[in-house]
Amino acid sequence: MPMAQRAERRRAQLAGCDELGIESGSPAPDAGPSGTFPGGRVPHALAGRGPVLRTGPAGRPGRGARTRPGLQGDVFRFTLGLVYSMFNAIFVVSGCMMVGPDYRRPEAPVAPDWIARGAGSIAPSAEPIGPWWESFGDPVLTDLIVEAYRQNPSLQAAGVRVLEGQARRGIAIGTLFPQTQNAVGGYRRTVASENVVVVPPERSFDQFLAGFDVAWELDLWGAFRRGIESADAELLAAIADYDDVLVSLLAEVAANYIGIRTAQEELGVARQNAELQRKSFDIATHRAREGAVTDVDPAQSATLLYATEAQIPAFEAQIDEQASTLSALLGIPPRRVEDMVGDAPADIPSPPDRIAIGIPADLLRRRPDVRRTERLLAAQSARIGIAKADLLPHLSLVGSINLDAKDAAKFFEGRSFEAFGGPTFSWAILNYGRITNNVRVQDAAYQALVNDYTTSVLRAQADVESAVAAHRGALLRTASLRESVVAAEKVVDLVGLQYGEGAVDFTTVLLAQQFLVQQQDQLAASRGQEALTLVTLYKSLGGGWEPWMNRSVISDETASQMSARTRWGDLLAENEQRNIAQAASTGTEHDRGWWRWRWWRPQW
Repeated sequence: MPMAQRAERRRAQLAGCDELGIESGSPAPDAGPSGTFPGGRVPHALAGRGPVLRTGPAGRPGRGARTRPGLQGDVFRFTLGLVYSMFNAIFVVSGCMMVGPDYRRPEAPVAPDWIARGAGSIAPSAEPIGPWWESFGDPVLTDLIVEAYRQNPSLQAAGVRVLEGQARRGIAIGTLFPQTQNAVGGYRRTVASENVVVVPPERSFDQFLAGFDVAWELDLWGAFRRGIESADAELLAAIADYDDVLVSLLAEVAANYIGIRTAQEELGVARQNAELQRKSFDIATHRAREGAVTDVDPAQSATLLYATEAQIPAFEAQIDEQASTLSALLGIPPRRVEDMVGDAPADIPSPPDRIAIGIPADLLRRRPDVRRTERLLAAQSARIGIAKADLLPHLSLVGSINLDAKDAAKFFEGRSFEAFGGPTFSWAILNYGRITNNVRVQDAAYQALVNDYTTSVLRAQADVESAVAAHRGALLRTASLRESVVAAEKVVDLVGLQYGEGAVDFTTVLLAQQFLVQQQDQLAASRGQEALTLVTLYKSLGGGWEPWMNRSVISDETASQMSARTRWGDLLAENEQRNIAQAASTGTEHDRGWWRWRWWRPQW
């Protein structure tokens, strides 16, 4: 209440007291035997301490007397009534109905099993177990995966968004409790005009005010609980988004590492073939000098040699490019490849012979992008209920306790106490279609997300089918190329001996060496593709987030930076993050029926 209105009401109260004969005199003389004072006045020092303001004979209230409770009695009775009303409100609200649809995950088209050709031979329908990168048996790859998990800034950003979702959930829970709880206070000096129609009894006066105001809109229709339901779903969507970023990050780290090892092997093959071709060039040159062959043979040999040597800088550049990309994924400045994967080139990681991929229905749980879309759908379902609640009346409890006086010396007297409280309601009965159309907007957004969810489920199955087919093709191609390389190496050895003996011309040697270079290069690329298709398969299955699911979503360094700026309480702790996620996963949407009894505690 504005201080001007409080002052006006205070002047009216004083005027009413004068009409009733209530006086606040100067220091009173000693009371008589009957406990009365001369003139029936109550000394100022005792005002508000007892029930009698004007006394008659024998200490009984005289004519026109008015009893007035003390400050402590007023506060106690008002507070008792307010607390009684709040407990009734809590009981009523805890069991109130919740308008809007109760969310149920929509049915999605899921195939009973995989249809890829030959999928059963390389991908049995068993549940994937353990970190997939360990199946390659490469400790360097494992170390890179762990380093990327700890340092990648994109993953840290996704983790911070999870903390943001936890804080937003705390805001939603806070709406269940009294929304306005304000301590008020102030001092004002007022000088009124005398040139007005109604001249105030006092032209100038002071006003001292201190109090507490409270307003609580009760959640009769479940709007606030639907808000918590929506916040729960959005938090789980943020966690799923974090898992999705993690799955993509680990797959990119593995793909770049495999790319480096593939380029290193191709580089080694090119250098080895260049040495072989240089020997053939020397033989052709020597025979041409002796006149055994024409200059055509050394010219052809030089052409093949220089073409092979031209591939070497391309492979070296590819290795440096992959190393720079890998550095960014690890969250570090660009480094040389030797600093990250070691000085000596190593073999391309070899995938296992069989990979457990489960069944298509498992993707609804394992694929983070599918889980995120489904949780966003649940959040939007709750928003329909929030919009529908605006069509119904809103009931609130309001109250205020104040000390209001024009004299600082009388500020803590019983007569300075004032209070009011009670229920109020509001109902937007003429909204000209705004609320109804808002409900339609929320429902249309929900239906669009249903279609997005269906699309994500279908795309997830298609990704797995494509990855299985690609991996199977890479395995078969690699097996054939291995046999081809063995045969090509044998041919090169034989024609080399025959050329030295003059049994064949150099064209035969040239063709054999060209074919060997092609087959060896294709074998190295196919082995790399074999490993890459397996990484793609694991990514399409949504694998990689399970080993980290019970850990903090941010690093210690990020947590330290955030706690230095803001008081985060327990939200940065790993256990609290796990507890909040568990509470959100078993939230309001799992309740059914009109009676919804549930307790929440504020997140301080």
